[in-house]
Amino acid sequence: MLRSAALGAATAALVAGGLALGFHVGNLHNALIALSFTAVGLYVVHRRPGNREGWLFVATGTAHAVMFAGRQYGLHPGPLPGASWLGWLGVWPLPLVLVLAGVTVMGFPDGRLSSPRWRPVVAVMVAAGVVLTGMSALWPVEYARTGLVAPHPLNLSGAAAAEAVYDVCRPVAYLLFQVTAAVSVVARFRRARGDESRQLRWFVYAVTVSATVMVLGLLVFGSPLAGTLTVPLVAVAAGAAILKFRLYDIDPVINKSLVVSAMAAVVTLGYAVVVVGVGRLVGGAGTLLSLLAIALVAVVFEPVRRRVQRLADRLVYGNRPTPYEALARLSAHLAGPAGRLLDGICATVADAVGAREVVLWAGPPDGQRAVSAWRAPGEPPLADPAGVRIRHDGRTLGTITVRKAPGDPLSGPERRLTADLAAQAGLVLELRAAAQRLVVAGDAARRRLERDLHDGAQQRLVTVALEQGAVVRRARAEGSVGLAEQAEAVRAGLLEATAELREMARGLHPAVLTQDGLEAAAGFLADRSPVPVRLTVAVGGRLPAEVEATAYFVISEGLTNAAKHAGATLLTVRVERTAEGLVVEVTDDGCGGASIRPGSGLENLADRLAALDARLHLDSGPAGTRLGAVIPCG
Repeated sequence: MLRSAALGAATAALVAGGLALGFHVGNLHNALIALSFTAVGLYVVHRRPGNREGWLFVATGTAHAVMFAGRQYGLHPGPLPGASWLGWLGVWPLPLVLVLAGVTVMGFPDGRLSSPRWRPVVAVMVAAGVVLTGMSALWPVEYARTGLVAPHPLNLSGAAAAEAVYDVCRPVAYLLFQVTAAVSVVARFRRARGDESRQLRWFVYAVTVSATVMVLGLLVFGSPLAGTLTVPLVAVAAGAAILKFRLYDIDPVINKSLVVSAMAAVVTLGYAVVVVGVGRLVGGAGTLLSLLAIALVAVVFEPVRRRVQRLADRLVYGNRPTPYEALARLSAHLAGPAGRLLDGICATVADAVGAREVVLWAGPPDGQRAVSAWRAPGEPPLADPAGVRIRHDGRTLGTITVRKAPGDPLSGPERRLTADLAAQAGLVLELRAAAQRLVVAGDAARRRLERDLHDGAQQRLVTVALEQGAVVRRARAEGSVGLAEQAEAVRAGLLEATAELREMARGLHPAVLTQDGLEAAAGFLADRSPVPVRLTVAVGGRLPAEVEATAYFVISEGLTNAAKHAGATLLTVRVERTAEGLVVEVTDDGCGGASIRPGSGLENLADRLAALDARLHLDSGPAGTRLGAVIPCG
């Protein structure tokens, strides 16, 4: 803390003392850089003591303060006592200070180089800076540009040769310093993700604005003063980016800056062409031409603004699809696997409006739950979502919530496009609801048929078989051996038909599942498996009938396929209820090679799961097969 306070006080004193000696435009940038970089660096160090970039800012600001005070002292007419040495101190460190500034830029935002490969580059920069600094310290090679009143304190021979070499090397080295720093930032920005990407965007934006203002100042006024006055913005933007990790995204800022700048250029150009150009042709530039220019600008302003806005959107956000393209992409998603329909809707909405997060909620207004979501990689949850209701046939089926970056709300066209996509989502949700109703109705019909077979035809066959047994016994008692053998054959056929009917009823819907629940039904399947099964079931009570039935068929299909095709020696079945839903997994140690083929049992199982907002996961390789699903059961 004492060291930081001492550096801050020293920088302030040097800048204040330099300003007290006079005002020189050529030195103003040193004062601005000294104050802004030192202040921001000290604040960063105070908030985050371990941040190296903060100390680099302080070093850069302090070095500029020393140079500013020295130059101001050396420029004061007189000259002042000791002006040769103090003025010399404000000139010769310049190359090394530029290297320091370059390293500060290359190290943003944490003070470390983005890759060890940049270390040799920095070493070359330091070597070149040392050579140029040594030449500037020994000979007055920079004095002609600075205009110091006091002469160089050293009077060594070879000044002309040194100046000739310096004049050639200086612009090349300075340009390479700047280009190297810029390339390093661009390379870092391309690899950056998440917070670092947002930090670099703000830093690059501030540097670009400052450079643009400086170029415009040089072109229009022939002076870099306007650009130097914006240098503190770079330090402020950098400090804010370092300290506030969750910065608002700068994309909307860049977008609006591009539009405002372009329209300002259009207004200025239109006025200049009409008032100045036409005025010269007709010999005047009076009030009439001014009014004509204003009218012309007013007519073309809005059409040009819309075109500029579209161009800015493409430059900043990329090629977002038009409403027609968005609907066409949605159609492609709808043609894909059933389990990905809602994911396709969320992705289409996000792509169409540039959202950071899209969540699709299904259910009545008072009981909706998230059934699908899309979020940009590396994005944290954002606040203030914009919701669009999903309706079909006058009924509310759900909601689509769209979260964009703060400061970039849904525009009117984007909201209308989202509503159009929500209408398509309503059709999908209605179809899914119909599929769920079909599953439930099918399971109910299976249960009724199983019960009818068990209580009706099956019991009747058992009764007939018992009566036939009585016939066999009577025939044997009367000595009719042939009749007894014939009756016994009929009785055996009845018992075999009864067994087949029992298996058929169990395939339709197992009675043990209806009576005792999923745990007992899973144990029944494991007991009947020809391959040993390691079973783990933790469901904590009964579940909805359609969930239990679907889980049963997943286990049954997995055990059957492993026994028939995998050549497995051990099967593992896990059924567990979690916060996400009912987890069902069947794993074997067989040869693998399973796939979901059209018309197969796995495809039918995948369709059944899709109707319950679940997906069939299949991982089959040389080490075995894992078949599983997570079935919502809230």
